[in-house]
Order: sequence, then structure tokens, then C-alpha cells
Amino acid sequence: METYHKIQTLFKRHQDGPKKGKMIRGQWTTPALEFLAGCQWDWTEKVDGTNWRINFHRIQDHLTVKMAGRTDNADLPKPLKAKLEDMFPQSPMGSGANATVGLWMVDNDLTDVTLYGEGYGPKIQNGGLYSDEQNFVLFDVKIGDFWLERENVADVGAKLGLDVVPSIGQGTLFEAIEVVETGLTWDSNGRMKNWGGSINGKRRFAGLKSTWGDFEAEGIVARPLTPLFDRKGDRIITKIKAVDFK
Repeated sequence: METYHKIQTLFKRHQDGPKKGKMIRGQWTTPALEFLAGCQWDWTEKVDGTNWRINFHRIQDHLTVKMAGRTDNADLPKPLKAKLEDMFPQSPMGSGANATVGLWMVDNDLTDVTLYGEGYGPKIQNGGLYSDEQNFVLFDVKIGDFWLERENVADVGAKLGLDVVPSIGQGTLFEAIEVVETGLTWDSNGRMKNWGGSINGKRRFAGLKSTWGDFEAEGIVARPLTPLFDRKGDRIITKIKAVDFK
């Protein structure tokens, strides 16, 4: 089962000195990000959790289910693992929860599907802010050699009963930085609105409010509206983490 690729940060980092690890604004990590920065990107909320993969491999009427973390040897949170194994058990394709997966794959002539998502909840990073129990949210789907577009990922999530990472909006990378820094975003009429939480009229935090509750989102994952790949064949995708823009 293929591991999930690296998501590039926007800017390079200081390699030594007192600012080691800090971003160098304006020094883009790749030429592609610099070239496309002013184009329209699709933004989803970045979740503070642990990477998780679920692979379905079908040979005729037999379905194999495999699960793993970021690497094949990664330790998996036991409550979340048990929950997903209950949802997608190792059982014949036509029985239990796997009937839905199996029929969907047969109807669409699919033999190899990998779901990529984030496990979150108590004892997973800062995931206790999101929920009082461990859960899984889908952010990408690969079928064979093809990555699905955002609307198709949402469709797969709906078919399989999985939550999908929330949409934050669309805009340039410069606007995404502003949203993560200030909590500002735009409504359907193009007017700015404030997503930051407040108590008694005072800002509770400066950045983007999470879709899950009254706390700051970890950041934004951005993809070009039209999926693109660089000359090495790598996906063009980036992340804007709140901690990098304090």
C-alpha cells in the first residue's frame, strides 16, 4: 500500500542560527508554488492528527482490506483502529459493511482503492479539541494511479459513511496566508468576515477558527483548482500552518 506523499510548506526555513526552523518569507520551496501563488487554490482545513491509510483490493468477488499509519510500522491508536476495523472488517465482499464497498467497486469496475485521512481525537496530538472520542476524517482518495478531485473525494466519503475534511474556501496562496494569520475570510458576496473566536468582545485567538469548534485551526491545505503535477510527476499541493505564521 502506497504511503502518502509529502506536502510542501510554502517557504524555505532557516537552517542555522537563532532563527533555525523559522520560515523565510518570499523564498518559495518550489518554483511551481511561486509561479502559481496568484492563481486560485482550493482550501481545506488541516487537521492536527495522525495520518491513516485504508486500502481496498478486489479480485473478482474477494475484497482485501489493509490499514496502516503514515508508515507500515507506525503505531496505530487502538480505539481508532478498532472503530475502523469494525467499519471495514476483513470479511467476504458481499457481507456486512464490506457489501457497500464491494458493490461500489464492482459497479465502477474498481480493483484498487486507497483512502487517505487523518485520525484525530483524545491522545492524538491536540485532537482532544476536535472530539471526545477518536475518529477518522477523509482528505484524499487514490484509485489505481489516479487522484480524485475534491468533489469526487466527498462523493466517496458519502458512499462509505466517512466524514471529509471541511472546505475553507478558495483563493490565492497570499490570501490563504492572510486567512491563517488573521482569521479573515470572504462570504459569498466577496465581503470579508471574521472567523476568529471572541469572549466579551475580545479576540480569543488571532488565527482561523476551526470548523470543529471554538479553537484555532492548525492551518490550511491548498490544491490548485485544476489538479497539477510538477516535472517530476509529484502533485502540486501545499500547507499553510498557523504555527509558521505567528
